[in-house]
Amino acid sequence: MKKVLSGIQPSGQLTLGNYIGAMQNFVKLQESEECFFMVVDLHAITVPQDPAMLREQTESVAALFIAAGIDPAKANIFVQSHVRAHAELGWILTTLTGMGELERMTQFKDKSAGKDSVGAGLFVYPSLMAADILVYNADLVPVGDDQKQHLELTRDLANRFNSRFGDYFTVPEPYIPKVGARIMSLDDASKKMSKSNPNAGSYIALLDEPSVIRKKISRATTDSGREVKYDPATKPEISNLISIYSHCANISIAEVEARYEGQGYGPFKKDLAEQVVAVLEPLQQKYKAIRESGEIHAILKQGAERASVLADRTLADVKEKMGFLAPRS
Repeated sequence: MKKVLSGIQPSGQLTLGNYIGAMQNFVKLQESEECFFMVVDLHAITVPQDPAMLREQTESVAALFIAAGIDPAKANIFVQSHVRAHAELGWILTTLTGMGELERMTQFKDKSAGKDSVGAGLFVYPSLMAADILVYNADLVPVGDDQKQHLELTRDLANRFNSRFGDYFTVPEPYIPKVGARIMSLDDASKKMSKSNPNAGSYIALLDEPSVIRKKISRATTDSGREVKYDPATKPEISNLISIYSHCANISIAEVEARYEGQGYGPFKKDLAEQVVAVLEPLQQKYKAIRESGEIHAILKQGAERASVLADRTLADVKEKMGFLAPRS
């Protein structure tokens, strides 16, 4: 079994894009690999967070992992800050990271653009992301296009450490699903569907009420014309909606096109809304049951304890190789 590591920030509401693009893959991976799925709260505080909202969102994301089908008996589900080795290894790797490497990160450039003041954490967090991966010697990391650059830095840091201190870290590989699932914004198909978008109409949140889902899809931007045809180059908006339909109904894009040949956008968008509702309503019911039961805290505790066994061993090995003086009893 290969080790797989991935995480989602507890900032904003998780979206249908998170579910299709990431969480569905998590569910598949847990059947064949050793998986570590975490709520990355240390990454979330690279920008200001309301304390009460951070606590609520952290618990909410963890519960959504389970509601989406991740089984705590098959995968480690935990909160990043509950495994202290993440932060300590993050600092160690920061000392091995060059300023130039961090300055080239496009995500930092995008998130800091136009701001008078930016926290140092936003600048150095790729080193913490590398620690998240290397602390488990992960083999595979599910990544989107926006994170490929960070994984490359992780690979560079693993090789750099191995070169200086002896072979130890596994150099991780990206995990890219055979069927791509990059879900775009409902109001602009040139942008990824994002929970951080200030326009709530641009995304479908996993916990949106059915009436809200129907309204958002009815207002989703479409291309000129009325043909329900998948052509990302000339019809990006309707192509994005077809992709969502395909994943929610579990049918091919060609089948979607055939189903709505000659019908136009109206009937298609109405049916699309019902397909999305049919997927999210059961998930929402499971989520509600998990939150009401309070079992999420026990699950997170168990997940952190299991993850810590491996993470603490890695951290101890790293410190020994680098020459840190070990404490004596």
